[in-house]
Amino acid sequence: MIRCCSLRLGLRNNKRNSRKFIVETFYHTKHGVFGYKPDSDNTRNTDLLPPNPDDLRNCNDNANLLRYVTAFREHGHRIAKTDPLNLTKYDDLPVLTPDFYSLTERQYCLKGILSMGRNESSLREITEFLQETYSSNIGVEFHYIADDFERRWFAEHFETLRFAGLPRDRKLELCRHLLKSQTFERFLGSKFSTIKRYGGEGAESMLVVFNEIFNSVSEYNINQVLFCIPHRGRLSLMAVLLNFPVEVMFQKMRGLPEFPEGAGCSGDILTHLYTSVDIPVGDRSVHVSMIPNPSHLEANNPVIIGKTRGRLRSLRLGPYSLCSREQEGDVVLPVQVHGDAACSAQGVIAELVSMATVPHYSVDGSVHLIVNNQLGFTTERDYGRSSRYASDFGKITGCPVIHVNGACPEEVVMATRLALAYRNAFRKDVIVDLVCFRRWGHNEIDDPRITQPIMYSVIDNRKSIPDSYAEKLIKENIISVEEVNDIDESFSNELNDKLKGLDSYKRPAFYLDKQWFGLVQPGSEVTQWDSGFPVEALRFIGGRSVATPTGFNLHPRVGRAHCDGRVEQLRAGRIDWATAEALAVGSLLVQGFDVRLSGQDVGRGTFSHRHAMLVDQETDEIIVPLNDIVDKQKGFLEVCNSTLSEEAVLGFEYGISIESPQVLPIWEAQFGDFFNGAQIILDTYVASGELKWLQQSGLVLLLPHGMDGAGPDHSSCRVERFLQMSDSRECGIDGDSVNWFVANPTTPAQYFHLLRRQMMRNFRKPLVVMAPKVLIRLPEAGSPLADLAPGTSFQPVLDDPAVLERRKVKRLIFVCGKHYYALGALRRETRIVAESAVIRVEELCPFPTAALQRVLAGYPAAREFVWAQEEHRNQGVWQFVAPRFANNVGIRLGYVGRAELAASAVGIGVVHKAEAEVCLRAAFGLKGH
Repeated sequence: MIRCCSLRLGLRNNKRNSRKFIVETFYHTKHGVFGYKPDSDNTRNTDLLPPNPDDLRNCNDNANLLRYVTAFREHGHRIAKTDPLNLTKYDDLPVLTPDFYSLTERQYCLKGILSMGRNESSLREITEFLQETYSSNIGVEFHYIADDFERRWFAEHFETLRFAGLPRDRKLELCRHLLKSQTFERFLGSKFSTIKRYGGEGAESMLVVFNEIFNSVSEYNINQVLFCIPHRGRLSLMAVLLNFPVEVMFQKMRGLPEFPEGAGCSGDILTHLYTSVDIPVGDRSVHVSMIPNPSHLEANNPVIIGKTRGRLRSLRLGPYSLCSREQEGDVVLPVQVHGDAACSAQGVIAELVSMATVPHYSVDGSVHLIVNNQLGFTTERDYGRSSRYASDFGKITGCPVIHVNGACPEEVVMATRLALAYRNAFRKDVIVDLVCFRRWGHNEIDDPRITQPIMYSVIDNRKSIPDSYAEKLIKENIISVEEVNDIDESFSNELNDKLKGLDSYKRPAFYLDKQWFGLVQPGSEVTQWDSGFPVEALRFIGGRSVATPTGFNLHPRVGRAHCDGRVEQLRAGRIDWATAEALAVGSLLVQGFDVRLSGQDVGRGTFSHRHAMLVDQETDEIIVPLNDIVDKQKGFLEVCNSTLSEEAVLGFEYGISIESPQVLPIWEAQFGDFFNGAQIILDTYVASGELKWLQQSGLVLLLPHGMDGAGPDHSSCRVERFLQMSDSRECGIDGDSVNWFVANPTTPAQYFHLLRRQMMRNFRKPLVVMAPKVLIRLPEAGSPLADLAPGTSFQPVLDDPAVLERRKVKRLIFVCGKHYYALGALRRETRIVAESAVIRVEELCPFPTAALQRVLAGYPAAREFVWAQEEHRNQGVWQFVAPRFANNVGIRLGYVGRAELAASAVGIGVVHKAEAEVCLRAAFGLKGH
């Protein structure tokens, strides 16, 4: 028994005060809501003191020297030697010469001006220090940071960290990793010469970045690193640093599956493998999660940030902490790896960076690593972007950039340390631009000399980065030639042994474990789940969903239509769409699940129907009533009004969904067809993620749909595309194993059950809902509370409740969505009830063959079967249902609806009305007026 069942609703008789409840706690914009702490301190661990008067006085006395130093800080990156190929043409900058400021050779006081580790220095020494710091193998951009304190911190930390140096054992560690990476790549090249592996040769220092991150996490209270990475260098990173079983890679190269036998997975290509592993670091370990990636570059970036946010929610850290001041940046670190050509051109990165500090989407700072090959497939950098750097997307939010020469591993360590220190101090994004090269073509089989002959003549005549660094350490007497050879030989032998024993290798099952333990892979049958809830408990939840604290100033219309209206519905026992949603969400919260509602304007709702968050009209205070249903509530609703983005936001929500099965993530499009801005995420992740990678997702998509005369761009959610992307069987019976569920519910009760079913089942599947517009407030579309009671569930097919004598019905009209109500209105008007029945197909995928056959059995006299839809013939669900009715149900349907059209709807009102009239009358066999 659920505890709130015994609680009374507590409604007052006075209608004016009927929405007033005593609320012990409420969320306030000054104190935050679940998932957002607006007053958190974002400048922790910043050990920089404000400038003292003596420093300011010295800056004034040596103003020209300050200008000289500032010029290097602002422009030194333009002449920094960060190109390992030395092909970059550098700017001629007189502003970086002391003569430009009329400076002469003498001793200068450096207080408040430059951090050289001393108080005075000569002009020559200052110039050498500035050139070596800002214009050698590292170049930094930070002058556009708005906050003066933040700029000073960055400058002083860079100037002091720049020449910190590395101990002997650290250099040896770097050398081993680089040499093993080279051995691994050469081994694959010799044993699998025809396989495209997208090796990391030329960008081996990427391993240096990750090695430094793993070694530094304890310093910053981080024990989990989540990252995404494209294909370049992915395999060597997994093999050398992440302890990934190379046998799995060898099996893939031989055309074998990467999953255990019987896993029911189609698999993916070699360079989309992923892992989750604990890496030992000293006397502790760090958990590292690398997510799978599609070939659509940069699509995985919003996914990893969403997964990071989801991890914080699972751990109740940062913005989700109910009793501590921990920030998002504590414990969990997200790292985004980019390719230089992709991050410059793919708009999803601009969308994602624009979300970096948005409430409910922030992770308080991500480390971006650009593996900068200075080349796309065959496109050189001058043709790949209009800006100077591939990292210029970071200027959207003013995050600093550290350009570093990838042929200098020790400088790469320093760049990584600076990035981690900045992120820890300010909890903001930071970019490391690892300037490197690509030894081979886009893949190992491609010849890049066809299009880049000069670049590759340089590459062909230079030593590899691992060999160059090994030679450097040999000269420093840190490692010997014999040790270098031994590293290569021993790792090569290890790889050979694993290749020889490949036939006996069996990969253990690694999916549906940890937080997913207890869930199963769905079977070939369609299961039904009791998703009902005690009615009295629902009445209580409904009342709490509009509860406001004493003195809270509601908007009059919201108070009257929404809050008072909901109370009246609960009294009457018949609810509308928004109430059904609130009851579904609230009941899940009481049961301990979290719910996340994300999208544009979702707090109020596009059609001003939801009002999940209420705003005080005098103070702008925000409350989320559903987060205060019962004492010691464990589940909470996060209401996330997103940026005007589809691809990045939907990718983010998918990341939330694959992190934990204990949260119901809902993404609502402002209008149904807005999903097309996120088509890449739908294709590569939502529709196929489980089949490719065995990663389940319970993501819900709400796509407002309906031919309401709104024109081509606000009518259809293009449901035909979702059905075409499904793996529903045209000849055969579907089961729960379909890739996603697609539904068009016509009652609030059906919607209630759909949402609750997502969390009641012992598996997770994406759910695509053709959400209503007109039905939100249509009186005929209400549901009695009894339809939500225990023992009730979602019904994939709804029979016609208006038909009294089914044996007399000769014509069956099958329909989907709100068209049912328009047909019902015409039927009542023309009084043709007896001979026709209108059957609603509420769920399209999995196709409800058995349910349709049961309904058909009740109409023995039926001889005419038609499919009626308001969409155009080449759209909607007609082309999906027609063959399934014929092949699986055993009847052939006639079509009644609009004719084919390239657009989703006409934009001329009179034409729309005329089309609608013809469609409605033709469904009953009636001629037009």
